[in-house]
Amino acid sequence: MKPPSPFAVCVAAATALAVAMGVGRFAFTPMLPLMVRDGGLDMAASPYLAAVNYLAYLVGGLTAARVPWAPATLARASLLGVAAVTAAMGATASLGLWLILRGLAGLFSGWALVGVSTWALSELASLGRPRLAAVVYAGVGTGLALAGLFCLLAARPGIPAARLWLELGGLTLAALVAPLILLRGGPGSSPTRPVRPGGARETRDLRLLTLAYGIFGFGYILPATFLPALARQIVDDPAIFGLVWPLFGAAAALSTLVAGAGWIQANRLQAWAICHGLMACGALLPALHPSEAGLAVSALLVGGTFVVVTMLGMQEARLRSPDHAAAALSRMTGAFALGQLAGPLAVSLLPSDGAGLDLGLTIAGLALLATVPLLWRLSLAPRIRS
Repeated sequence: MKPPSPFAVCVAAATALAVAMGVGRFAFTPMLPLMVRDGGLDMAASPYLAAVNYLAYLVGGLTAARVPWAPATLARASLLGVAAVTAAMGATASLGLWLILRGLAGLFSGWALVGVSTWALSELASLGRPRLAAVVYAGVGTGLALAGLFCLLAARPGIPAARLWLELGGLTLAALVAPLILLRGGPGSSPTRPVRPGGARETRDLRLLTLAYGIFGFGYILPATFLPALARQIVDDPAIFGLVWPLFGAAAALSTLVAGAGWIQANRLQAWAICHGLMACGALLPALHPSEAGLAVSALLVGGTFVVVTMLGMQEARLRSPDHAAAALSRMTGAFALGQLAGPLAVSLLPSDGAGLDLGLTIAGLALLATVPLLWRLSLAPRIRS
């Protein structure tokens, strides 16, 4: 079978990540204030819907390398699952069923991220175009921005959130035509089962990077989950608070493309450390300066760094375990998911007023800052070059 072109790989993988992350993982974020507006969801229950998605994402990340399918096959099946459970969110008003559906969305998203990343990074490496990974991961931010714009434009008075879920599921399925056709063949297509997660080469540096990646998951998830809801508390106009999430996604997409222009390859770990510092500022800002301007800057800082860190983490894991890429990426994804699961659970244990969320954001920012010297120190050691 003729290998796909770099353009085809980028189109398939970027669209797939837009669906897996922009819809499967984060469509709930711009939908949350709309569901609360309709009275179908209490704000106090929202951390549980978020947490079950993150827990299932953790399971997906940890089990992806054990599924006896090729990465491309795993990705295709998972993406179809994302479309189905997204539409199903609009077919029920039961909190129990919502919990199940958000859990399935998290599981499918975890599998899709590992499957798509393994396939795309291997394909691009074999084609001699590894830096095009930036285009692939720009799909994450693009998906976030498009999902946010959809909610902003479709959330007219009298339009229930249930209808928006159904429409989003239909649009998601339509967007999957290209990935379902193109995700096949090539060096990233060998089954993942022969490589168990524990079989990847364990080094001290890789374990520390996995730890930092897990803290990244904890640090970014609170602003990523609650920025639109925080914006709604400041201004009740959907035309204004609804802009926060598209801004977040646009920053994510553009930052990834800028990072892929070449400067970030000078030292991936130093770039990772800088991103954590900026992301920490973005997490702290809503707690220190709760205003429209503060939320906009926070969206730019967190949105403009989290996909770059995702790309850097995936690249480092694959390059440090070239013979066990799926297992290494699975372990990193699991650590990330564990960190982001801890975020909303920590908020649920704090006071339910605004002070509790502010405290959670402060903890998240400080945790990110603590990883900056670790990453910088690791960057000074001999490293694997792309």
